[in-house]
Amino acid sequence: MATTDVQTLNDVANRLRVSAIEMTCASKSGHPTSSASAAEIVSTLFFGEMRYSVQAPREAGADRFILSKGHACPVLYAAWEEAGLLTKEQTLSLRKLNSDIEGHPTPRLNFIDVATGSLGQGLGYAAGMAYVGKYVDKADYRVYTLLGDGESSEGAVWEAAQFASIYKLDNLVAIVDVNRLGQSQAAPLGHNTDVFAARFTAFGFHSIIVDGHDVSALLAAYAEAKATKGKPTAIIARTLKGKGIPDVEDLENWHGKPVAAEKIAVIQARIKNPKPTWSIPKPTTVAESQLNLGGIKLSSPPSYKLGDKVATRLAYGTALAKLADSSPHILAFDADTKNSTFADKIIANHPNQFVECFIAEQNMVSAAIGAGCRGRSIPFCSTFAAFFTRAADQIRMGAISFANAKFVGSHAGVSIGEDGPSQMALEDLALFRAIPDGVVLYPSDATSAERATEIAANHRGIVFIRTGRPALPVLYTADETFALGQSKVLKNTLAQAGKKVILIGAGVTLYEALDAHKQLAAEGIQSAVIDLFSVKPIDTKTISETAKQAGPNPVIITVEDHYQAGGIGEAVASALGPLPENYTVHSLFITGVPRSGTPDQLLDLFGINAKGIVNLAKKVAA
Repeated sequence: MATTDVQTLNDVANRLRVSAIEMTCASKSGHPTSSASAAEIVSTLFFGEMRYSVQAPREAGADRFILSKGHACPVLYAAWEEAGLLTKEQTLSLRKLNSDIEGHPTPRLNFIDVATGSLGQGLGYAAGMAYVGKYVDKADYRVYTLLGDGESSEGAVWEAAQFASIYKLDNLVAIVDVNRLGQSQAAPLGHNTDVFAARFTAFGFHSIIVDGHDVSALLAAYAEAKATKGKPTAIIARTLKGKGIPDVEDLENWHGKPVAAEKIAVIQARIKNPKPTWSIPKPTTVAESQLNLGGIKLSSPPSYKLGDKVATRLAYGTALAKLADSSPHILAFDADTKNSTFADKIIANHPNQFVECFIAEQNMVSAAIGAGCRGRSIPFCSTFAAFFTRAADQIRMGAISFANAKFVGSHAGVSIGEDGPSQMALEDLALFRAIPDGVVLYPSDATSAERATEIAANHRGIVFIRTGRPALPVLYTADETFALGQSKVLKNTLAQAGKKVILIGAGVTLYEALDAHKQLAAEGIQSAVIDLFSVKPIDTKTISETAKQAGPNPVIITVEDHYQAGGIGEAVASALGPLPENYTVHSLFITGVPRSGTPDQLLDLFGINAKGIVNLAKKVAA
């Protein structure tokens, strides 16, 4: 049963407190006081409000709960123990190396959709889930997220609030646990719930102020939220940190510390009835989403002629539209750059598969990660590659969430020209190469850009595609195949006599390497030119086998429109390092902060053009 009985729900709240204290005592660490302030909120949500399946927590039609204040996860684990999913033994394994009951929630657990703990992101995840619920699934499941008052200082919270309001997400409820105390001191607004309510109201929410320890008031607030149409709801719950724990309640300096186990008896004395047998309301019915990964194809192959000049960013937009032709699960998120990233090409035939996030990159990433949960969509996020650095933490948390999300960054490198350094992505490869299990693709022409987009759609996990601004000649015919971990050898005269080098480029620098190949041949230096394409995973086999054709001690030159740290030079060097052959890798890259100028001027300034490659090759080929 679910219940509205006040005493029953108060009893649940106190059992949650007891369990939170027990597990944090067992682990000798954790956050029992942050859990205690939210006990009635979680009690009423899980046992008086939400519809879900204990046997299948991620069922498509189940209501969603995101614990944005992830450090309070003991109360969440305690709720699933109360519901019958977890055992006492499991919850007492909190924070142990061999346990998935971790110090902050991750989707290693089947009842967690997204990892939380880096504060300020839960509302964005929830907004993405609610968007899909309302506009994609068109279902009546609801999305609840529990925020802390301290994390509401994060700007990402208000990016998400704006998004939720713009899209009238009346299936979304944000609950703010206003317990007054942060980690090191009182939170900035203390118990001023009126200010929280006014802020959410200003952002387009229906705001409700409640006593967060009054289960009747909480249940009434949930009912009011359900009755509110055309806007999301914010429930501002005034609570006390450490509520119910003697000599701890509402006192500073108890954040993240276990409390004495003896205090459990006082809380247990407040429990009037034995634990009931719960029968939770069933989830709503939602059609299963068949993502068919591996079977999503471009609706037509690339149709470019060799030599046509097409920017890879434009080819990405074309591919995105073609993928949407083939799959209703493709969902394009963009940050008000759609006419530069060309994500807007999806709108002509599939307007319902495009989501404008405006200039709020952090929320774009969080919302996309939320949208991709439970296999409901395949989200593609696009903006200038430089601006993904704003969302580095959201991307990092996406990896911890095992998210299936795609990121496409345009306007990479100094080759964008006159816009200047603020717009030039020179750190993006480093950012995405560092993502565990992430994929990084760097197409050089329009054909490979379309195929990279197709590959990304079919790969489960995080994929980054780096696209460029300049229109460059098409190198590949429509029947050329591309794959993860595959590079292409475009030129190879290493069989001829003479000094020899291997040139590796990607994007604009590949064309400079092809030009350098001609110039070097005229000077008696033989070379091979490799289109790297897959930066991660990298094609160690093709690179090493090509290099060995140059004889003993082969010399490799990498050239990139990126800083050295984390770029393709380091990727190649680290791939070849463990091999027994004595490879020598020399790298050309951007040094220092660039400036405005034409693309050709900037490539020359940093020596990453054909002239720079030839000069270096002459020095090292000997």
